[in-house]
Formats: sequence, structure tokens, C-alpha cells
Amino acid sequence: MDAERQESQDDQDGTRFWREEREEGAVYNTYLKRVTYLSPARLEDEMVREFSHLMWETQKLRVIKAGTLPRLVEALATVRGELDSSYMNIFLATYRTFATPLQLLQAIVDRYHLLRSQNKRGKSELFEQQQKTLKCVLSVWLDTYHEDFRESPNYPCLTLLENFAREVIPDSDLASRAHNRIERLKKEASSNGAENIQFRFSICDEVDRMIDEEAPKPLTFPDISPRLCAEQLTLRDAELFKKVVPHHCLGAVWGRRDKGGKDAPSVQATVEQFNRVSLRVIATVLKHPDHLKSTSRARLLQKWINIAQELRELKNFSSLRAILSGLQSHPVYRLRRCWSAVPKETIVLFDELSDIFSGENNQLNSRELLMKEATAKFPDLDSQNKSLKRKNMQKRRSWIDNGTVQGTVPYLGTFLTDLTMLDTAMPDITDDGLINFEKHRKEFEVLAQLRLLQSAAQIYNIQYDNRFWEWFDSIRIYSDTESHEMSCAIEPPSESIAKIKKKSASFAVRGRSDFKFGTFLFRYYSCLGHKPSKFDSSSTPRLGFFCGGEEHNSICSIPDTIAASIGPLVTISHSSSTSSVLSSDSDSQTPFRSSDTCVIRVSMTSGDLSPDTKTHVTHVYKSIMLNNTDHTNTVIEKVLEKYSIDDKPDNFCLLQILPDGELLIPERANVFYALNNSVDLNFIVRRRSEQESLKDRKKGRRRLKKLSL
Repeated sequence: MDAERQESQDDQDGTRFWREEREEGAVYNTYLKRVTYLSPARLEDEMVREFSHLMWETQKLRVIKAGTLPRLVEALATVRGELDSSYMNIFLATYRTFATPLQLLQAIVDRYHLLRSQNKRGKSELFEQQQKTLKCVLSVWLDTYHEDFRESPNYPCLTLLENFAREVIPDSDLASRAHNRIERLKKEASSNGAENIQFRFSICDEVDRMIDEEAPKPLTFPDISPRLCAEQLTLRDAELFKKVVPHHCLGAVWGRRDKGGKDAPSVQATVEQFNRVSLRVIATVLKHPDHLKSTSRARLLQKWINIAQELRELKNFSSLRAILSGLQSHPVYRLRRCWSAVPKETIVLFDELSDIFSGENNQLNSRELLMKEATAKFPDLDSQNKSLKRKNMQKRRSWIDNGTVQGTVPYLGTFLTDLTMLDTAMPDITDDGLINFEKHRKEFEVLAQLRLLQSAAQIYNIQYDNRFWEWFDSIRIYSDTESHEMSCAIEPPSESIAKIKKKSASFAVRGRSDFKFGTFLFRYYSCLGHKPSKFDSSSTPRLGFFCGGEEHNSICSIPDTIAASIGPLVTISHSSSTSSVLSSDSDSQTPFRSSDTCVIRVSMTSGDLSPDTKTHVTHVYKSIMLNNTDHTNTVIEKVLEKYSIDDKPDNFCLLQILPDGELLIPERANVFYALNNSVDLNFIVRRRSEQESLKDRKKGRRRLKKLSL
């Protein structure tokens, strides 16, 4: 069905896929495009229109699929020498995963010299046009990606560009622009020390002023209105999100854990702010374990839920999720008596806000809502509760009457997860040793959405409130151990095992979800899945920030420490005192699906895993890119290669894991069309002999059941 839709789309724009072409150092997808050789003005003439069927011709278009760096640079110009702007945007946004800025600049310089030498042998308009195209690419690159040229103190890229432009293209302004950029960067570097001194003096002046004047009374949490808190968090989130460099989000960049996230500082800043909010939610709820009554603490929970609703109205999905994560952390989650004192209407609101981030169908709710409201003037609020629905309608009328326009701040983890999974599922290098540019096309689709939302974040007009941030920064946050002990002091563990009162049954915290940020993993528990049968320590969620290795279906024990260097929590297992390691091959959701590809998660039965891979817990999941041409044996072959198992695919079978059982994929089926799209795309590969024995055992049980009847 998806293939037919793609085919009809190709028919509409007159383009059809023809074949794959291979050359030395490059692989191309070739398309045939139907174009008119008359201008639109001529076609409007009625006499000409009668013979319009004679005025079309077919052109061959080539799109590079994979290639070496020189061939990818060559593809920046079309066969006519013109700039392929779409390809240039993808290339400049994603090239850092296979080349450094200096390597790319050198490749462009080498290509320009080659064209220049060919042009000297025989004057050619084509070579001249290709040279103009490369000059245009250099100009766009210099203007758009400033961070690529900030390699202090020698600035090799800018130096090379200046020398090249001065010697080879003196008629261009590239040399002067590169020189001016170097001078400006040197001036900025030298002025940093003076700015620091000036900053210290300004701090001293501020202290003197506060001594002379009567300092205002510091704010407390009860003094802060939910709207003020939501606006200030949105102001900070929007500032950080606008500064996010899109290519920092690429899995190959963000996933370099050996450098501690130094290659992606703009992303790291957003992650740290997310954790700051979550940890302060926990701290304010647990503060004064001996003094506050359950009803007072319930008012704190209610206030944070109201702040979350204000964030929803401001379309700030980042801090909204951070607050929900804090409320679903282990120390807060287990406070049964406090939650039972929260008004029912507030609990309904809490459930509805949590449903936005439901993990079902690849977080479909949050994705659809984000795309729907990305550029909308204000949010489209809805509720099943009549009272809340009435309030939302009143707010909507007020926004329309006042001409309210809100920006949008997304939850960045969705994009990081998608890009990490793409990086995991698709190889950087093809079997021929070429750079897999199809992977970067798919990555750019995600980056383009990110850029669109960054423009929407510009709309906010919120004033900075210094007193709020003094309060926010003054909140003492607690380690996991401290939080757990304070929570137990408020409600001892023995009380948590007791039966829940009828009133507290309205509170439904529904499971857990794991969201991967490249090498790091935010593991927090939102209202995402099923209701736990009882409130005990084994089923309670916890907030954490994980690094590394393979994902399993088991949960580590409550974390003990905070990694001060990066802000978020790091889980330490009580049994081993070593960091829990989670795989970059894994995730709890399938983040990518298009008309012809999708990512699936596949595990092997534990009996087939090697001693190095097999663990005492359940199956390890790996990510596999599934194409719409892949049949069962092809997929099994990919899985065996992923798990380093040397065996024939014919000895195995592929099954999709369903909520009520398993779906056996037929031996010669096209897996892309045979799978069940309505559930998560989780699969298992099992030996045929084992599958047959399972089948026989099931038949035996059914036979015994009939006999007993």
C-alpha cells in the first residue's frame, strides 16, 4: 500500500524511479522525469494547449545514493553544473559524521582545482558553471555554519579558505570575508579576560547596591503563581532550544560518549535544564519530611500539576515532560496518602497531561500534537472532564479575543531518539566501502523538523524575572539515596504495602518508559502503559540518567549517586556497585517509519546467544532497518549478522511479538507488509526446531484441556 502511494506520488510530479547506476566511487538512483520544453506562459495559449501532448520530453535525473567524499562533493553540482540546493542543504547539515570541516574544505578546493585545470585545456561553459556552484557552496557554508570555522587559535579552515580564495578566485569576496572572520574571532578570544574582570566588578557593584537598598524578600514556592513559573521555565527552555545546533543532535555526534558530550554542548545544555526542573520538583515535594502534613504536601503536588497545565497552554513540551517525570519518580510516586488527598479533578488533569507522552504506537500522541501545534497560534486543549472542558473553551475564547500567539518548545528527546536509532540501524559505510548518503537523507528529514520548530520558538515574548530564578537556583536538590530516605520518612515502607484506600484508587500511575538520548538514556516513568496492581517498592518508577551498553527488560535497583559533572542521575546497581550499561542498539520505541522503510527491534532466544552476549535477564534487543523489499530470510540474515551468529537463516523463523501472543511471519513473506502495524514492532528470531517443539506442547495442552472437559 505504501509502495503504491509512493508510485502515485511519483506519477503526480512526473518522476519515476528507473534503475540503480554504479560508477567508480559512487552509486546513483536514476529517475525519469517528464518535463515540458515550453514556458508556462506559452502553455496557457489555447491553440498551443491542443498540442500539449507533443510538447513534453523525458529527462534523466541522477541522485547520489552512496559515494566517496570527492564524489559527494562532485554531486553538489547537477549534470548541467547548476547548484543542487536540496542536496547542498542535506550535505552541509550532516557531513560531520564522515568528514571534518577541514577535510571537506580541502575536498572542495581539490575539486575546484580539477575543474580549473580541465577548463584551461578547453574552454567550457559547463566547467565554469560548476566552479561558480562551488563558490556558492563555500559562501553558504561560511554564512550558515559559523561553528565549523571556530577552531582556535590558528583557525585552519578560515586560513585555508582565505589563501585559496586570494590565489585562485581573487574576484570573489571570500578572501576578505574569511580574513575578517579570523580577526573578529581573535578579538573575541582576547576580550574574554577583560569581560570576566568587568563581570566581577559588576557583581561587586550589585552587592554594594543591595547593601545600600533594602533587599526584597526572597520568594517561596507558595508565593509563585503557576503562570509565572511556567512562563519563566518556557523563557529558559526557548532560549536553550533556539541555540541547539541541529547537527549536534545526530546520533554519530551526540553518541560520542567517550568525549563526555563535548561535541554537542548545545544539546547537553537542554538535557541539563530538563534534569534541573525534574530534580526541583522532587525536592519541593519532599522538603520538610517531619513538618508537613499529607494535605499540605498534596497541595504541592496539585501546584506542580497546575504548572504543568500552564506549560501545556504555552506549548512548552520540554518542561511539561520534566515536571511529569519528577512527579513519577520513585520517591514522589510512592507517597500514597499525599496523592489520595489531591482533588479528583486535578488527578484527571494529571492523567490527561501524561497521556500526551504515551509510548503507544511510537509516541504517536506527542508526535501528532507537536506537528499539529508547531506553528499554531495557541494550543488545542481538550478534556474528557466536563469541568475542565468548560474551562478550556473559556480560555480558547479569551485567546481568540486577545489575539494570543504562542511559540512552541518541543521535547528534544523525541528527535534525539529518532536520530540515534537511525544511526544505529543504518550503516555509515556500504558494503562497497562508500559513504551511505541515503542514511543522511533520512537524518535530514528529522533535522528539518527541528529547524521548523526553532523558528516557532522565536515567537515567545516573556520578560525575565530575576527573583524567580534566585528562588529556583536556591532550591537544594537531593541525591537518590537522600530522596528515598526522605520519602520513607514521610510514609514508611510498611505503610506502602498496606491496601490502598478507596479514595486513592483514582490515582493511576501507569508504568514506565525509557527514552534514549544517544549515549545517555533518560529513564523516567511517565503515565504511559498499564496500572500497577499495588504500590510497592518493586514496581515504583524512578528518575535516572544512564550511560552505555545493552537494554534488558529488567530494572536496576534504586540509584545511589548523582554525576555532578553532567548534572543528571547515574544508576548504580546495589548488587555490583557498577554503572548499569544500556545499548545504543536498543530503545523502547520504534522511532522511524517512512513509506518504504522502518526500524524494528529484534531479539534472539537466549539459547542462541553467545556466552559473552547472554545475560541472566531476558532478551537483548537490537535495531534493524527493514526495507519494503526485505523477505523473511533477508531479515533473519541481518539479525544473525547483528548477533554474530554463524548459521543458516533457513534454520530459524521470525515472529512478531503481539500483546496476546506471537505472529509467525511466513517463510517467503515480505516482512514489511506482513507485520502488524497497530502494535510496537518487536520481533524474536527462534530456531525452527524450538518453534516446532513449542507448537507441539501447545497442542498437547489443548488436547489435555479437551479431555478434562
